[in-house]
Amino acid sequence: MKLLLELRDKDIGAISKKSIMKERAASRAILMNNGKIALMNVTKHSYHKLPGGGIEKGESIEEALLREMKEETGCKIKIIAELGKIIEHRTHLGIIQTSYCYLAEVVKKGKPEFDKGELSAGYKLEWVKIDEAIKLLKKEPETKKRLENYAGKFIIKRELKFIEEARKIINSQLRRNPMTKANIRSMLCTKHFRFVSLN
Repeated sequence: MKLLLELRDKDIGAISKKSIMKERAASRAILMNNGKIALMNVTKHSYHKLPGGGIEKGESIEEALLREMKEETGCKIKIIAELGKIIEHRTHLGIIQTSYCYLAEVVKKGKPEFDKGELSAGYKLEWVKIDEAIKLLKKEPETKKRLENYAGKFIIKRELKFIEEARKIINSQLRRNPMTKANIRSMLCTKHFRFVSLN
């Protein structure tokens, strides 16, 4: 999977700490349904993130993605294409995290099954147009909570890059498969993504 970005402390305005770093892998998705994408509103910390999470021992990246989408969105999904990976060097937490992201579409909707940590962080599932998601992440409120949330600063930059990359693919598909203005406005017409290569 192609590397889209590496994030370090300096990228979020923090000073690096010397620490023993452990590796963590996670699987995420730009999950599409009826012209919108899924976003998790982490209300306790005042930021949004893509659905997804850590890859458990013995799981493949794709298996983890299917499980995480079921847990966080309640949806059964179909993976359409690889999007790319982002590596975060979070020295304050002693973690080097690699997030693998995919384009996916909803096959069947359900209800999220948040774990205790997600419930305590105030997770709320929201569906928004892709351009709205980009605007939202660019204008996350500069509240005291957000400014104090070290991981959240990484997450916002990571998700913004993934969503902007997805928009590039969407725009490329639209150029190859012209549609009506109404469909272009919606930005996500999933029948046009079946041609995205998994290579």
